[in-house]
Amino acid sequence: MADRSLEGMALPLEVRARLAELELELSEGDITQKGYEKKRSKLIGAYLPQPPTANGAAVVRCRRQHSEGAPRRMLQAGNIGVCDIRDAAVRERVASTAGNRPLFYFRFGVDQALPPERRAPVTPASSSRYHRRRSSGSRDERYRSDVHTEAVQAALAKHKERKMAVPMPSKRRSLVVQTSMDAYTPPDTSSGSEDEGSVQGDSQGTPTSSQGSINMEHWISQAIHGSTTSTTSSSSTQSGGSGAAHRLADVMAQTHIENHSAPPDVTTYTSEHAVPVERPQGSTTSRTAPKYGNAELMETGDGVPVSSRVSAKIQQLVNTLKRPKRPPLREFFVDDFEELLEVQQPDPNQPKPEGAQMLAMRGEQLGVVTNWPPSLEAALQRWGTISPKAPCLTTMDTNGKPLYILTYGKLWTRSMKVAYNILHKLGTKQEPMVRPGDRVALVFPNNDPAASMVAFYGCLLAEVVPVPIEVPLTRKDAGSQQIGFLLGSCGVTVALTSDACHKGLPKSPTGEIPQFKGWPKLLWFVTESKHLSKPPRDWFPHIKDANNDTAYIEYKTCKDGSVLGVTVTRIALLTHCQALTQACGYTEAETIVNVLDFKKDVGLWHGILTSVMNMMHVISIPYSLMKVNPLSWIQKVCQYKAKVACVKSRDMHWALVAHRDQRDINLSSLRMLIVADGANPWSISSCDAFLNVFQSKGLRQEVICPCASSPEALTVAIRRPTDDSNQPPGRGVLSMHGLTYGVIRVDSEEKLSVLTVQDVGLVMPGAIMCSVKPDGIPQLCRTDEVGELCVCAVATGTSYYGLSGMTKNTFEVFPVTSSGAPVSEYPFVRTGLLGFVGPGGLVFAVGKMDGLMVVSGRRHNADDIVATALAVEPMKFVYRGRIAVFSVTVLHDERIVIVAEQRPDSTEEDSFQWMSRVLQAIDSIHQVGVYCLALVPANTLPKTPLGGIHLSETKQLFLEGSLHPCNVLMCPHTCVTNLPKPRQKQPEIGPASVMVGNLVSGKRIAQASGRDLGQIEDNDQARKFLFLSEVLQWRAQTTPDHVLYTLLNCRGTIANSLTCVQLHKRAEKIAVMLMERGHLQDGDHVALVYPPGIDLIAAFYGCLYAGCVPITVRPPHPQNIATTLPTVKMIVEVSRSACLMTTQLICKLLRSREAAAAVDVRAWPPILDTDDLPKKRPAQIYKPSNPDTLAYLDFSVSTTGMLAGVKMSHAATSAFCRSIKLQCELYPSREVAICLDPYCGLGFVLWCLCSVYSGHQSILIPPAELETNPALWLLAVSQYKVRDTFCSYSVMELCTKGLGSQTESLKARGLDLSRVRTCVVVAEERPRIALTQSFSKLFKDLGLHPRAVSTSFGCRVNLAICLQGTSGPDPTTVYVDMRALRHDRVRLVERGSPHSLPLMESGKILPGVRIIIANPETKGPLGDSHLGEIWVHSAHNASGYFTIYGDESLQSDHFNSRLSFGDTQTVWARTGYLGFLRRTELTDANGERHDALYVVGALDEAMELRGMRYHPIDIETSVIRAHKSVTECAVFTWTNLLVVVVELDGSEQEALDLVPLVTNVVLEEHYLVVGVVVVVDIGVIPINSRGEKQRMHLRDGFLADQLDPIYVAYNM
Repeated sequence: MADRSLEGMALPLEVRARLAELELELSEGDITQKGYEKKRSKLIGAYLPQPPTANGAAVVRCRRQHSEGAPRRMLQAGNIGVCDIRDAAVRERVASTAGNRPLFYFRFGVDQALPPERRAPVTPASSSRYHRRRSSGSRDERYRSDVHTEAVQAALAKHKERKMAVPMPSKRRSLVVQTSMDAYTPPDTSSGSEDEGSVQGDSQGTPTSSQGSINMEHWISQAIHGSTTSTTSSSSTQSGGSGAAHRLADVMAQTHIENHSAPPDVTTYTSEHAVPVERPQGSTTSRTAPKYGNAELMETGDGVPVSSRVSAKIQQLVNTLKRPKRPPLREFFVDDFEELLEVQQPDPNQPKPEGAQMLAMRGEQLGVVTNWPPSLEAALQRWGTISPKAPCLTTMDTNGKPLYILTYGKLWTRSMKVAYNILHKLGTKQEPMVRPGDRVALVFPNNDPAASMVAFYGCLLAEVVPVPIEVPLTRKDAGSQQIGFLLGSCGVTVALTSDACHKGLPKSPTGEIPQFKGWPKLLWFVTESKHLSKPPRDWFPHIKDANNDTAYIEYKTCKDGSVLGVTVTRIALLTHCQALTQACGYTEAETIVNVLDFKKDVGLWHGILTSVMNMMHVISIPYSLMKVNPLSWIQKVCQYKAKVACVKSRDMHWALVAHRDQRDINLSSLRMLIVADGANPWSISSCDAFLNVFQSKGLRQEVICPCASSPEALTVAIRRPTDDSNQPPGRGVLSMHGLTYGVIRVDSEEKLSVLTVQDVGLVMPGAIMCSVKPDGIPQLCRTDEVGELCVCAVATGTSYYGLSGMTKNTFEVFPVTSSGAPVSEYPFVRTGLLGFVGPGGLVFAVGKMDGLMVVSGRRHNADDIVATALAVEPMKFVYRGRIAVFSVTVLHDERIVIVAEQRPDSTEEDSFQWMSRVLQAIDSIHQVGVYCLALVPANTLPKTPLGGIHLSETKQLFLEGSLHPCNVLMCPHTCVTNLPKPRQKQPEIGPASVMVGNLVSGKRIAQASGRDLGQIEDNDQARKFLFLSEVLQWRAQTTPDHVLYTLLNCRGTIANSLTCVQLHKRAEKIAVMLMERGHLQDGDHVALVYPPGIDLIAAFYGCLYAGCVPITVRPPHPQNIATTLPTVKMIVEVSRSACLMTTQLICKLLRSREAAAAVDVRAWPPILDTDDLPKKRPAQIYKPSNPDTLAYLDFSVSTTGMLAGVKMSHAATSAFCRSIKLQCELYPSREVAICLDPYCGLGFVLWCLCSVYSGHQSILIPPAELETNPALWLLAVSQYKVRDTFCSYSVMELCTKGLGSQTESLKARGLDLSRVRTCVVVAEERPRIALTQSFSKLFKDLGLHPRAVSTSFGCRVNLAICLQGTSGPDPTTVYVDMRALRHDRVRLVERGSPHSLPLMESGKILPGVRIIIANPETKGPLGDSHLGEIWVHSAHNASGYFTIYGDESLQSDHFNSRLSFGDTQTVWARTGYLGFLRRTELTDANGERHDALYVVGALDEAMELRGMRYHPIDIETSVIRAHKSVTECAVFTWTNLLVVVVELDGSEQEALDLVPLVTNVVLEEHYLVVGVVVVVDIGVIPINSRGEKQRMHLRDGFLADQLDPIYVAYNM
């Protein structure tokens, strides 16, 4: 960045050098942005010119170049001719070959391709232009290609026309705040030469084509196409090659552009002077939608404006998803059930290979040279004795000064010394630790090649096997554990290391080196001479001719992160050195510069092994020096007049980045520049760019020699150095679409998706090469087919150490022809490289097997996708080019995931724009959808020892949800194309046919009943009375002092109790109060607003005594009046209460200031305070005339958010109490503990009514008290030796979570649950089997019998249908196929089978209750084990809804339904719940086979998606299992989109980890695509008193934007 504004300044060289260093430090993260600016201004302060006045400001105009295909660029005064020569050549080439293109064309240097008049002489002056126009340096130059960049830009431009608004995710402020640069960037401690990572100063660029200059045209056109997102920040991240660009960024930071089509003023630093800007012809000003508040005013499909931000976004998402997808697929495969998943059919138009079968290619004969040594040790001995003074290796310090020169003499004597000490000084004479053939680890830092080389040759001389590995920096290094496994499997016990390295290893307090995770116990042995004893004079190492013993083991990291050891024999080692010597034409005493890692691969083969065979001099450049001075290797080539250099394309790129008109560079001495990663097809661009710049410095085109290598096959191919500059290298421009089918097609037309590949030379001397099909049997490919390259030669690895099976598949392959005949009697080795052999025997590599992703039958290479992503503007967006691409398997196919590090200064807007562009580019160029795109903060991806991205570790983090991205974009809608067919509803079969079908197949109609009330003989005195009020009076007379109720406080002591007579007298006083103070008539409605307790019970019976109808209402929560009071008010109004009774405390609360803010307090009916009762008795107690008159109203909010009140008659109330008394065997001598909310349903009946009817004592425990003392309920059960207890799910959950760790201390306190025979969870939902089981398991140690825990089931039309009771069989559990349930079918499966769902029976059917399962649509009866609606007929059914509006249709449908066929006389009530009946093998108390009822879920809650019926709880259970931080989840649908809300228990940083996991699990287990993922805080999902989720309230809150979510992701 600095230099853009310094172009015109005459800065002294040392200042420029210091600036360059500063920039590098900044890009590396060694200093902060602030520190950088401070130091920079200090350096250049003296040289800064005074700022010009306004009229002297330079005016820069942006002009669109209308000539077709002209690269976009910024024109700068005095630097107009910035056209890259190569760029012109490329365009001309594209134009000339667009017609009928040959398979390969050869380019004759850049200049020859241009007509003379357009050719620019490459003089120092013109080449300097390259360096001024620096491009975005942060791209990883392994993947840089101008043609590709242009292709990507063109593809994106195409997309612009049909651009859809993509909804941006909503993010909480705390997540958006980006920390400063230094928080992200720890000082670099890696010791290695960075392997794949790219250390590039952000400011430094390459002399590449158009994409570097700031792209004004792109900017304007973006404005014209009206991207409604603000463009203020997007351009500031693109780097520009001129001062104007720099200024533009500054201006953009200050101005907010209101009108998108007018670009900002780029003339001066201030934004006050407007400047005329030429616009492209016919541009129209885009209209941006006005914004209101934070809601974007959008029109929904039917033209209704929606002002909620969420609704707007979802509508946007729906619109986006309406776009035509890829063509629909036709065929399906069967997934072990009728559930059908689409399988990708081969595209009929897909290219197929048409060439003839290839022939195996032979390399030239391996020459026999007379003076070649018989083994490598022999060569060392020879040079060590003949020319001991000859330099062997020169190492450099971080200043580029020679640190140490190792001569051949020193190498020989020191290696001998190491060999002697390894064999004789470890262990004892009798028991040496290391014997010949044993494996030894070599642990040396990357800046100490000399010590490593001495140790390596020491091992060879001692005949032990060296295993060179990386230095473990910390105990948790990415991948270091796997290295440990390799060492363990090789049986390594000794590690050789250097003094400095030994000191730097982590130590325990006692000074010992700790054992690294996964590593074997090692003896660390320092190889410095001063620590070793001298060998005796008569000791000499035994030097044999090369044989088949293992020489060394090279480690290799696989795709899945496992580390394998490739064994190389001594004969292979020698033959490989000979083949390299012949191929590269090495001669004695040549100088070679090596930048590569000397522990493995090309760096080891050339810089340590072949160099010694030929007595060459190696100049080793450590990674630490390259970081400080990327040009160092070029300077050393000049200084030492080196003939050969071994580099990777990133080293060439860095040299370009740092290259500043160095006058004294001369590369004419180079005869060979070996490019080690030539097998990466994207290395071609670095080679071309490097040649372009350094041709003027004496670099010849034929010197660049890419090679292909693999750990298994060593050097696969290498381009030979020639003296003939007229023979150009081979090039191919291949269609990427063809490559995805494994077919080589030269790209015809001007397609955007091309891959330009260069040859990696010829097959190695003495080797045979062929390519075979990548999967299945190794059959030879055709000539126009891409396959895996296989090599047959002596010079290859021989096995993976200790893994015979994998060895067979890789090292012992016998390729066959199409007829099945083997190609050769000798085995071939798979190289792991994909490629083909082109004309003239040239080998071309197009990718690695490890990077292959097979999506829907097409093969994509990770490197190609990385290249496309990196070519998307703004290119500087990706921090130092760090991108990981891998695939994960979801729903039977691979899905592409891209993870990139974003720059610390990028905004949300930038990130999202970049992400959507990447998706478009990849879709256009590769025709493949990206499943997930994640951005992580800079420097956070796991690194390999050499600084690259550790892919398998990244994938692991992604899959386990610990990647912590800061932005995520999932696109399951667009790329999951193999979902099952949506279910087509069959034309309904009539109910009669169903019934006949069941009879024919021998299935019984699904109906069941509890015991018959009429036949039960019991001495039930209460049966004599029709009304509960009479029962209470009778009890007050016969057993006045019998305690009916005991209320406990939070300490477990008795707060209050009521005997029969106390309750009677209190009820009388309340009746008087109602009549006298309230002036109520009989039949008036009274709202009872009491906390759970005794007052509520007295008030209820007081109403009955006065002839009023009570309605119990939960009081408002004092801490949360605003949300709870409106519900109270609504129930009071809807129930038409004439008066409201409550305590003094709540009375004050209802009239308080807070209450007035929430509701209109003047509209309350008269409020009576029962703390102040009259002293007299009523003249008479009201007795109803008819048992069918109303006894009380039961109001409850259902889970779907509906407030429904049902009418309970006196007859139903008495029948209900009798039914429960019989089922639970309740008598006056019993005690029952109740921990429930007493406001509705069975909870209210158990709390207020049952004790009066049955005479048992109820121990009342208000659930709210458990919040302060979770053990209260269980302690009470234990203390009162209770046999029957009732609770809610929320109480059970509170005990499970709150007391989980305290069972021991509770046992010590004497808690004993062994007397409990029934513990019933009162619920109106499917039994929560996981919760009841974990509760049983947890308290088993405290004596709780596992069979005691059961559930009940009730609903609005009948408050209790099932209740376990005391006698009768234990509740049963069945496993059903979840996929069958979606089709409304029940299919029983074994426990543990895939897609199985456990369902627990909901308790025994109550006496006097009949149940039938009916089809909710046709109302016909269903057969046994069929899913249908549960209908109930019973004396205690509610008699109807109590509604103001009297909705008669609902009333008759829900309470008075009849079957359409069969028994059409009985009147049933419809519960609204789906379930099924199943006859079990167990017997009931009366000897009949027991019928179990299984409740599946509420019809109102069920979601119809893709024609199938889903129950929210099933999806929620899957989601909760997906990640440890998800504590609760709720799902609902909105406009056919599935919305998943998850509560996060963890740091907000984890929020985005959940998005991919939630999407994956719902796809895998339910075949549904999640539309929106909402991550919220704990406690946001509303839960009612019964512990049920209020999903509809949640939905309303979400759409009204009231949830304050941490993150909302809209899946594309």
